[in-house]
Amino acid sequence: MHYFEYRDGQLHCEGIPLRKIADEIGTPVYIYSERTLQRHVRVFDEAFQSVPHLICYAVKANSNINILRRFADWGTGFDIVSGGELFRVLRAGAAADKVIFAGVGKTAQEIRYALDAGILFFNVESPPELELINRIAGDNNGHARVSIRANPDVDPHTHPYISTGMQKHKFGVSLSDAKELYRSARQLPNIDVVGVQCHIGSQITQLAPFEQALASLREFILELKRDGVPLKYLDFGGGLGISYTTEEPPSPAAYGAAVAATTKDLGLTIVLEPVRVIVGNAGILLARVLLKKNQGTKKFVVIDAGMNDLIRPALYGSHHQLWPARAQSEKETVDVVGPVCESADFIAKERDVAVLEPGELLAVMSAGAYGFSLASNYNSRPRAAEVLVSGETYQLIRKRETYEDLIRLEENIH
Repeated sequence: MHYFEYRDGQLHCEGIPLRKIADEIGTPVYIYSERTLQRHVRVFDEAFQSVPHLICYAVKANSNINILRRFADWGTGFDIVSGGELFRVLRAGAAADKVIFAGVGKTAQEIRYALDAGILFFNVESPPELELINRIAGDNNGHARVSIRANPDVDPHTHPYISTGMQKHKFGVSLSDAKELYRSARQLPNIDVVGVQCHIGSQITQLAPFEQALASLREFILELKRDGVPLKYLDFGGGLGISYTTEEPPSPAAYGAAVAATTKDLGLTIVLEPVRVIVGNAGILLARVLLKKNQGTKKFVVIDAGMNDLIRPALYGSHHQLWPARAQSEKETVDVVGPVCESADFIAKERDVAVLEPGELLAVMSAGAYGFSLASNYNSRPRAAEVLVSGETYQLIRKRETYEDLIRLEENIH
């Protein structure tokens, strides 16, 4: 559910007409609904009330510090994959002991930073990484809490670029290798083993892959407990999908019930890393039509947002619903494209879209996850502004970049 709707023929975000934001801030602009964000956090939290749990929002999908600050105020933890993300969440006021650090390529500098901050634990993805963490913790005469990412070799039936739980992927270690890694970890003087972690992919729209992974993990955890491994946490990652078009993903309640049914007797705190299900439908990209162009029988609508602003259609072939800011029923079949000098620069192809004239506004829906966070300055295009709407007011939470910003780090280098 989200709070983007038409009122008196004009598309609103909560109590603000999108036209007002476009007129005052310009386009392209990312617009987020605070009410939607808060509701999604609450619904996801309620889905796990039957078991001890910690929600750690995965920062990579949308890392605006003003949004992170809201999540921290609402009590969530954070899943990070870089030192830069740790810097963001700490600057946002997050509690370091609610932060978990994932990723296959943590640097020594990042590990030291996280240890100094006092994060909850590292998700370890390889034997060399475990050895590095042990050495760095020892250099500080301290201990590092770790969970090992066990790969259950489950096909999540999602896009191959966001599938992460099979042996052909770079993430984690196989269950058999994980057993050996746990044995090694218990022999290391500066390592405290605290959990098991698993993440099979993103935008998963069926319960079956989750249930299959949970069944394997349950047996794995029971075996570790028989071996005397002192586990406190099961980090089951994220991945629950949303509806971009016709998908019908499980509800958070159904997902929570499936996780609880398999884990409630294990005596572990369940750590969740939701992201898309929290922010995906809470944000849009608002663009303005620049011109219309016909090429034979082909019709193009050219907007001022390009693949540098939203790369998901080019990268994943993703589908985003397109809503006109002014409600109307007449449609035409067009390609919606941007101004970037690439044939891959499109938002939609052969789509029935409301008939729009130059100057009118178009909302690219469900752009809150992996929208701005994947944006770039390709073609030397300044990145878009970001706005957070709260009821009848809105706040500019990231200024639009300027041409001067594009070269700020390149000039006067000595």
